[in-house]
Amino acid sequence: MRFDITLLYLVLRLFGKLPLRTLHRMGAAIGRFSLWRHSRTAHNTSVNLRIVRRGLDEAAHAALLREVMEESGKSATEIAGIWGRDAERALDLVRDVRGEALFDAALAAGKGVIIAAPHLGCWELLNYWLCRKTPMAILYRPPRIAAVEGLLRKVRGALAPEQVRAEGAGVRTLYKRLAGGGTVGILPDQKPRAGEGEFASFFGRDALTMVLLPRLAARTGATVLFAFAERLPEGAGYRIHLLPAPEGLADADLAVACRALNQGVENCVELAFAQYQWHYKRYSADDRPSPYDHPEVI
Repeated sequence: MRFDITLLYLVLRLFGKLPLRTLHRMGAAIGRFSLWRHSRTAHNTSVNLRIVRRGLDEAAHAALLREVMEESGKSATEIAGIWGRDAERALDLVRDVRGEALFDAALAAGKGVIIAAPHLGCWELLNYWLCRKTPMAILYRPPRIAAVEGLLRKVRGALAPEQVRAEGAGVRTLYKRLAGGGTVGILPDQKPRAGEGEFASFFGRDALTMVLLPRLAARTGATVLFAFAERLPEGAGYRIHLLPAPEGLADADLAVACRALNQGVENCVELAFAQYQWHYKRYSADDRPSPYDHPEVI
């Protein structure tokens, strides 16, 4: 690894020695500071909350915004606690698993499993937990700094998933894995590139939604499960959730399938609403006015 990446790795190891409660308190403080500065992250979060929680008065909106910003800060600092520990030691932070029988049954069926993991809670810990259960490939977009890939492989260690690039060859790899009864992981709420998605309702407003996951499910017959790692209060650890996919996710009608996909994400989010990545500009599209830049379209 490059010197700067090696230094970052050492910093992660150092922070990994801190108690999770301390890391979460640090993260909450960072979130409050970002809110106080009226950062772009805080702005985008506020816009999203006004869209998905329209009935809140100003006091309730401000309270929810503060909570979400604190959880957003925790998601950043806890990475040091996950990447800075050995994978098996990080998994000691898992206190509870709900829906594990669904995953075991899907694996036993031998028809392939698609894990739809939204930007919710601690997805890096979820990766560890899934990879301890079974080998897995995840679809991802390469980091802007190529050297970071080496860091990711090192910190994830023996429980690292196979990283498959979101391009033609990578998608073919996913089909091959599922055809062989394997497991793949996809971020179902990742905004697709222009021409690679369908508009579907997400918390009551149309959002550009990926078609890849529904097509994978329809063509392979693989079981789709939604999953996330919920952050427990006061740094107590995490709870893994696995949920069944809503009806219609593999429908030939992509409008039906994409709505079901978003419904699956909503089902997860409602279990840990403040822990969702609400600063993500999910409601932007090239051919529509952006609510993040034009408040009148919120």
